[in-house]
Amino acid sequence: MDEVLLRSLTPSVLTVLVRRGADFAAAEDAVQDALVEALRVRPADQPREPKGWLVTVAWRKFLDATRADAARRRREDRVEEEPAPGPASAVDDTLQLYFLCAHPSLTPASAVALTLRAVGGLTTRQIAHAYLVPEPTMAQRISRAKRTVSGVRFDRPGDVATVLRVLYLVFNEGYSGDVDLAAEAIRLTRQLAARIDHPEVAGLLALMLLHHARRAARTAPDGSLVPLAEQDRGRWDTALIAEGVGILQAALARDRLGEFQAQAAIAALHADAPTAEETDWVQIVEWYDELVRLTDSPVVRLNRAVAVGEADGPRAGLAALAALDDSLPRHAAVAAYLHERDGDLATAARLYAEAAHKAPNLAERDHLTRQAARLNARQGH
Repeated sequence: MDEVLLRSLTPSVLTVLVRRGADFAAAEDAVQDALVEALRVRPADQPREPKGWLVTVAWRKFLDATRADAARRRREDRVEEEPAPGPASAVDDTLQLYFLCAHPSLTPASAVALTLRAVGGLTTRQIAHAYLVPEPTMAQRISRAKRTVSGVRFDRPGDVATVLRVLYLVFNEGYSGDVDLAAEAIRLTRQLAARIDHPEVAGLLALMLLHHARRAARTAPDGSLVPLAEQDRGRWDTALIAEGVGILQAALARDRLGEFQAQAAIAALHADAPTAEETDWVQIVEWYDELVRLTDSPVVRLNRAVAVGEADGPRAGLAALAALDDSLPRHAAVAAYLHERDGDLATAARLYAEAAHKAPNLAERDHLTRQAARLNARQGH
């Protein structure tokens, strides 16, 4: 079967198993076993209804595992409940599964990590990077989350704030990482906005649309990254920008500011500037001040240092950067940029090379390596 199709069906199949009484960890294992079996099916043997086939096989896998566990023999009575092959519901269960994974028995951080792994398809390494923690720490967190919800019935879905955090991280990984999940995150956030009238849901949707509008201009034909200041703004999607700005304005008018609305306001200011030189950096700094007040996030403070450097000069930006832990992801890249703007090319080149060594993906590493090489060439090295 087509691997992309199988990936799209996984959340719905997992939801069916959970609703039929399978604990989450066992259901996830059964679905993965069913996917492996599906990939072994010869083209001539492909089923007409892939979802129904997957549900049937996954349920059988779950029941087989259950019967093998003496402590769970009571589940053998459920054998007769096996779903019959045939057409399955076309309802998209992915968003519902996001809520189910955000279970009240989990901490918000664990719920996000579990959902990213089980539903979003992200690796433990990618999730650890999003959370700024070592990979082994994140692996333990996900394992604990699975143990916590194992055997728990998912009849108390989680809250909207946790689901928003999951969608935000999935979008970010899809936008800048190795797994293309951005469009799926936008689709689910649109569904959520249609169901829930909340300014932060609208703020997140606006943020996604405004960032996604620039996607075509973010890479050159050879795949290399194009910094925001150098992007061809004629390639930005003006329809998405207009939609995002409209959604944001309606959300801000409700006077219930949240972090996603503030981030969307910053993205809107970038989108509104005809050229990089005309960007309203003073107002962007003001929005970052709001974000710091709302989140006190070190990553927000790092981005604020860049904005301060643009609004008040590179030395002001470096002063803001000096207050932050230099182990933060992309700290070296920000420092390199500000030192270059301040005329210290030797320090900037060294920091670009250091940042390239720490880059989370190949495209970013190549971009930073080229920046270091460019400055070294200017110095005659």
